[in-house]
Amino acid sequence: MDDYKSMFPPPPKKDDEQPKPNPWQDPIGAFPENPDWSSVRNAADPVKPAPEPAAPETPPPADTPYGGADDNDGIPVNTFGLPEEEFSDQPDYGWQAPPVVPPEKPISMNRRIYTMCAVASILIFLLCVYCIGSDILHGALGAETPRQVTVDLQVQPKPDLDPDDADVNADGEYTVRGVAEKVTPSIVEVYTYRDASGLDSALAGTGSGIILSKDGYIVTNSHVVQGEAFKVRVGDDTGTDQGKEYDAELVGSDPKTDLAVLKINAYGLTPAVLGDSSETYVGENVVAIGNPAGLTNTVTRGIVSAIGRQVRSENSSFKMECIQTDAAISPGNSGGALVNMYGQVIGITSSKYASMYSSTYEGLGFAISINEALPIVTDLMENGYVQGRFRIGIVLMPAGVEYAAEEFQKKYGKEMPQELKNSIWITEISDDCDISHTDLEPYDFILEMNGKPIHDYDSTIEALDGCEGGDEVTARCARYKNGEVSYFDIRFKLETDTSGNY
Repeated sequence: MDDYKSMFPPPPKKDDEQPKPNPWQDPIGAFPENPDWSSVRNAADPVKPAPEPAAPETPPPADTPYGGADDNDGIPVNTFGLPEEEFSDQPDYGWQAPPVVPPEKPISMNRRIYTMCAVASILIFLLCVYCIGSDILHGALGAETPRQVTVDLQVQPKPDLDPDDADVNADGEYTVRGVAEKVTPSIVEVYTYRDASGLDSALAGTGSGIILSKDGYIVTNSHVVQGEAFKVRVGDDTGTDQGKEYDAELVGSDPKTDLAVLKINAYGLTPAVLGDSSETYVGENVVAIGNPAGLTNTVTRGIVSAIGRQVRSENSSFKMECIQTDAAISPGNSGGALVNMYGQVIGITSSKYASMYSSTYEGLGFAISINEALPIVTDLMENGYVQGRFRIGIVLMPAGVEYAAEEFQKKYGKEMPQELKNSIWITEISDDCDISHTDLEPYDFILEMNGKPIHDYDSTIEALDGCEGGDEVTARCARYKNGEVSYFDIRFKLETDTSGNY
């Protein structure tokens, strides 16, 4: 048996290697009957020192040094009960556990979702910042925004009409019928309402308008659109009142000149042809087209009674160049067209200019000349107001008129001194203007501005000719107090005026 054991020598050991205890090694080579499982650990448990080998409990049987008769027929086995020959060439490392390798942590799905949500939130935040910034820059949060409109309204010279046209007479002009057929599709009826309801019960008045562009720009009078909501009825080509009604937006209004512009959401309209009013002459035949008293597309005929009339409207001290005509112009005609016999609009009719004379005289009608109106209309279309305007911030009356003398007598109980009659009398001062920060007070007088004498509205405007908002002005003033007149000077800045008020 010793010879048999010599056939399986243990593996050679290095000189400096010490034998390692093996808790599973049984002296007789058999699997322990009661092994010590405490020395076996899980891979996740911390490494513990190997226990000392246990003492053999039972001596090997006498008949064989490697186990009993059932022990694999005498073939040496290792501690796992496997033939020793399969492991004879392996070094004895003992039963030390391998080093702990931390398991790979799988990427959590929750972490992926959190990352995606964070990225999405950042993108949404940046988009919101961009939208808000864009709205602020473009005035969508309530700021007033300039209209991105480029206007190119041109007047046309009188054309040479086709003499073979049935509506052209021997003088080379359209007949009244020909003018009406050509221009009527470009004239609209304007409805103004006291509130935004647009109900008939809220109707404040009606007027006329002239189509300026295919996409719905319409010119009318400022006094026609004194309300909160507007509608426009566009007639058809038959010249009847059958047409389509649109809601209208007030683009801009200038009460100073009694002009305004509306916009409807329509396309393919028939714009009027604008004539050169400088070619108009006294005695020329003209036609007025409008909607007096709600009577759609009313046509009246007359002549040009005068040209170049500087006329004030009923509520303004501002003068406009007008064409005088004897063609009937009634309140409903306001905003309508004065047309020459070539089918060209040469004026915008206004009952407010005619009303100054109509109570006393008949056959006096006025239309704002188209050459005078176009720059104002263009500014209203492009900006919503007339550029280059300024305001002083005062309400005045000429001191030399009878009404002013009566008011002075009522207030002071004395006649106005002669030295004050060639001046303007100030009745109100606007708090939002720079002049309110000077020594000027209501019921003071202004005699000069920028060294030029003033005595009424026109002379005041002339004294400030060429000035703009922000320019500094000097004024010589007077105050009547306790029966005496005292003088003083002030200096103030003009305000930019976008209101159109006079």
